[in-house]
Amino acid sequence: MKKAFLLIAGFISIMTLAHGQEVMDLYDGPVPGAKAAQNQEYVENNEVHHKVSEPKLILYPAGPDKANGTAIIICPGGGYEGLWMVHEGASVAKKMNALGITAFVLKYRMPDDRTMNDKRFGPLQDAERAIQKVRENAARWHVNPGRVGVIGFSAGGHLASTLGTHFDTAVVANPKNISLRPDFMILIYPVISFADSVTHMGSRNALIGRDPSEKMIEYFSNNLRVSDSTPPALLIQATDDKLVPVKNSLLFYQALLRHHVSAAMHLFDIGGHGFPDDPAKSHWFDYAADWLRFKQWVK
Repeated sequence: MKKAFLLIAGFISIMTLAHGQEVMDLYDGPVPGAKAAQNQEYVENNEVHHKVSEPKLILYPAGPDKANGTAIIICPGGGYEGLWMVHEGASVAKKMNALGITAFVLKYRMPDDRTMNDKRFGPLQDAERAIQKVRENAARWHVNPGRVGVIGFSAGGHLASTLGTHFDTAVVANPKNISLRPDFMILIYPVISFADSVTHMGSRNALIGRDPSEKMIEYFSNNLRVSDSTPPALLIQATDDKLVPVKNSLLFYQALLRHHVSAAMHLFDIGGHGFPDDPAKSHWFDYAADWLRFKQWVK
């Protein structure tokens, strides 16, 4: 009896490990554009990771009874100064798993002159590498390389929309010419524009500095970078967002329509930034799940 119990316990332990998260280095070799510097990362309140300089990709596989081949890369927010790795990372990954989607939380580098040769492009390098890595390992992770999307929150929404509008310009080595274009985007209370009157200034300052050129402001104003090839997108935000103006979502949605890109948007009247309040807090994921079903990314 004791031996049988130990065998069962061991089997359960192995299965839990097999279907649990896996933390891996984002790059197989040196991190591009990185300077030799001491890792100063620290975690606040078991949630926000600051001074991230060692990028990781965290795999949350969908259970074999639910997996449908769709994958999603999750970009947490934090103003390009920190990453909300639970609220906008792990918790979202688990909700995606429940839909049969294999999720990857991207722990991307925070822009920092101390650790990067050009901090403006570090996060985008990490986002491009993430989608490249997922497609390179699609068979291993049982995902369809033609069904890889991205979801981003706040500054992570800026990064996700940058990936979705700058994919034709590789800022990482891509010798196999793997597509860096996400198949779909979900942008939650996203920073989109870097224009003075619209942007979240903290995110802009952190990424491109306090005295950026007009060229850089335009380059990272993703509503200006939409093309006919931009992937389908869903935008969700609350109109009472006092940190990131709702105009960010409106500008991106209008740009998508001008280029005949499939686009949907839901605006809550109440929800704030980060969705601490209902109805956005309770219902935003329902809208995202319905959109994924409607677009047939989820059966």
